[in-house]
Amino acid sequence: MSSQLSVEQEQIRDLARQFAAEHLAPHAAEWDRAHAFDRAVLRQMGELGFFGMLIPEAFEGLGLDTVTYLIALEEIAAGDASVAISLSVHNSLPTQMLLRHGTPAQQERWLRPMARGEMLGAFALSEADAGSDAASLRAEARREGDGWVLNGAKAWVTNGSEADVVLAMVRTDREGERKGARGISAFLVPTDAPGYVPGKAEDKMGLRASDTCTVFFQDLRLPADHLVGEAGSGFVYALAALEGGRLGVAAQGCGIARAALEHATAYAKQRQQFGAPIAGQQAIQFKLADMATQLAAARALLHEAARRKDAGEPAGAWASRAKLFASEMAMKVTTEAVQIYGGYGYMREYPVERLMRDAKVLSIYEGTSEIQRVVIARDLLTA
Repeated sequence: MSSQLSVEQEQIRDLARQFAAEHLAPHAAEWDRAHAFDRAVLRQMGELGFFGMLIPEAFEGLGLDTVTYLIALEEIAAGDASVAISLSVHNSLPTQMLLRHGTPAQQERWLRPMARGEMLGAFALSEADAGSDAASLRAEARREGDGWVLNGAKAWVTNGSEADVVLAMVRTDREGERKGARGISAFLVPTDAPGYVPGKAEDKMGLRASDTCTVFFQDLRLPADHLVGEAGSGFVYALAALEGGRLGVAAQGCGIARAALEHATAYAKQRQQFGAPIAGQQAIQFKLADMATQLAAARALLHEAARRKDAGEPAGAWASRAKLFASEMAMKVTTEAVQIYGGYGYMREYPVERLMRDAKVLSIYEGTSEIQRVVIARDLLTA
């Protein structure tokens, strides 16, 4: 693969790999136990430009293509997937919605500090009773004077307690012609606004160091210029942004799986049974071979989807293919890594059990595997 990368891509990859090896991987197990990672790493990544990878240079971003961004994200995920999800959400969702649908004034105000890593973004679409059926969300905004008042709750918000601004989808037209999905609008919600209330941190199976919580809007007042794009079009904007988000999830899957494969390969070389390293046993060799092949296939599919997106070609179904395959691949590879470790793989002091826990959510968030199959099938049947 390295021979196919440009010089710039190799440099970005190497920078991300070095950062992950020095600042993330050595602390990942500790952060997992503490349910929080050191927020200083976000500041460091901001200084290196990682929070502005997809933001144009005109707004102080790096202006990278999608493929290069995903190469870097895989490296960060191999170091610590909890940090990677914060980076992925910021880069893939709120910043991209602002780029596509924000006014010049909104872009000037928000994108520059977001590109510099001085302002962390979050994305709020799902609710407790509106997951796969996100169009059934109930949080709402009503017009009051020259502004809006928001009420309701958004569930499973990554960066919900730590973000500086949340791109939130809420209902602005509950009745009339523009009801349903067409009655949902997108708002920029500063988290220091009165009425923004983060709930308790979720106690998750994996990605335990990532900040995930329900956020509440309690008579939260916003000026009119915090509406992004046209009223009633927010759900359409969100679905388009999820295309990039799903590519980010696939990159995370590749990073987690690669870390598991590397750990399992090293362990197989040094673990002795029956008087020899277990790497000499064909059963172990076949597992490693399958793991490596599945990872390579997922990465190739991911990069093809990203290439199509960069070329301006229809990429929604390709993003779903990449997310579906990479997320399920990551679960298979990490499970096999635990198996190769045997009893030690089940113990918290070894890294592969954490990687397996981290991998599971990839087939759930930003569209379950079942939803991805719906998207892919619909694309095939309507072609």
